[in-house]
Amino acid sequence: MKNKRILLVEDDLDLGNMLAQYLMVEDYEVIWKKNGEEALEFIKESEDFDLILLDVMMPKLDGFSLIKEHDISKPFLFLTAKNLKEDIVFGLKMGAEDYITKPFDMDILLLKMENILHRNKKDYKNSYSIGKYQFDKQKFELKFETETQILTEKEAELIDFLFQHKNQLLQREFILKEVWGSEDFFTGRSMDVFLSRLRKYFKKDKTIEIKSIRNRGLTFTIKE
Repeated sequence: MKNKRILLVEDDLDLGNMLAQYLMVEDYEVIWKKNGEEALEFIKESEDFDLILLDVMMPKLDGFSLIKEHDISKPFLFLTAKNLKEDIVFGLKMGAEDYITKPFDMDILLLKMENILHRNKKDYKNSYSIGKYQFDKQKFELKFETETQILTEKEAELIDFLFQHKNQLLQREFILKEVWGSEDFFTGRSMDVFLSRLRKYFKKDKTIEIKSIRNRGLTFTIKE
């Protein structure tokens, strides 16, 4: 199972470094951006993270404006030096999962994060549509009309991963690390075999394409 990825948006270098180090010790992956504009550029390119830890008071683009002016689909928790009731209420009304004021205890922050991630995990769907197919990750089934393809656990995991990153250019190393936990040659050959199988499974829907791009990676594309 891959580590949870945290987008940390904090302009205080000392606090940001301390938070990043602490979370990595707790087995989180951390992407640290120093202001709201940097964070926004990253989010526009990829939402491959599970939670945003977002400072409110920042130069260039503050935390409230980042959330208010842009469509952010991932859960977020505000970090702030402000302890005013109206600011807390405002933040929560904007959709924040939680709010913590500086200075804070790292263990309390960690518990808040774990609670948020646990709540959002409940909303995750094991069964959903992929083009004209119906995919059930829990039952290892891929259905097309009246036909059902029984999948291996790894096939189901790979399909789910590719769908969660659909229409994005994915580096081979990234897929290998996230799905197989290894980037060696033999694992790479194994992935090629699995991708070949998936192309056969999805061949009845021409809007779905798994395309390898030489020296760059691959895409799992679903055309609307």
